[in-house]
Amino acid sequence: MAEAGGVMASQPGEAPRGRPQDRPWNPPSRGIDQALRDGQRLRFEVPPERADPAEERLHRKQRLAATFRLFARYNLSSGIAGHVTVRDPELTDHFWVNPQGVNFCHIRVSDLLLVDDGGRVVEGSGALNEAAYAIHAAIHRAHPGVNAAAHTHSFYGKAWSTTGRLLDPISQDACMFHDDHGLFDDYGGVVLDQTEGDRIAAALGGRKALILQNHGLLTAGRSIEATAFWYLALERAAHGQIVAEALGKPRIIPAEVAAQTARMVGSEAVAWMCFQPEWDMLVQQEPDFLL
Repeated sequence: MAEAGGVMASQPGEAPRGRPQDRPWNPPSRGIDQALRDGQRLRFEVPPERADPAEERLHRKQRLAATFRLFARYNLSSGIAGHVTVRDPELTDHFWVNPQGVNFCHIRVSDLLLVDDGGRVVEGSGALNEAAYAIHAAIHRAHPGVNAAAHTHSFYGKAWSTTGRLLDPISQDACMFHDDHGLFDDYGGVVLDQTEGDRIAAALGGRKALILQNHGLLTAGRSIEATAFWYLALERAAHGQIVAEALGKPRIIPAEVAAQTARMVGSEAVAWMCFQPEWDMLVQQEPDFLL
């Protein structure tokens, strides 16, 4: 086995071999470690908010910036359309959002805008997307338990939305949204009117997701991590059903089985956990988003 700097090289996943006093081994910090107990077992619960509002704010902003990088990687952006928000933990009628016209792949923590309930940018520099304010302000106002919401003009989400149908439980992953997504079938053009934002918020209800007919997809949740992963999963579910129906008539999972599966894979804790490997990837490959 080769040596490097006086320390024996190790296999992937092993601690470096050599004199411990020369190179102490600290296991890498992974997002999923926050959900572990007894060394190996998962808790299956979303970690509580941080007691210090400043720490919680930074946590949310970092995950929000990471969300845009993920969405860019998965081709979920479209021109200047698309927006994701997270509620401020202290100024709870304010939310953080991306500036309009900045590509998702470039967004950093320092680029985010803080917007108040009246649509005024109170922190940050950049243009506010009026549709982002109309939709997200209404959702955050109507649903105090929702801390994050995501909406972009993703390709398969747009395509599926033209059917005016909910997604079917045709796979285990699709069951994540069984009986937990709705349809807003009152498309009235670009959402600039606050009353339309209110109607979207009402259609969302207490669900995790909404199909905006002739428009696209929307997800919402208590954590930005779960909200982001649900958006990825909803886009994939739409893609999956489009492909399945092109092949023929998909077999629907029986309602009882779909409901049981939804209870296992559809929780916020599972979505929060699924976000963690994506977070780790971005921290390794695109750390500038943290600036």
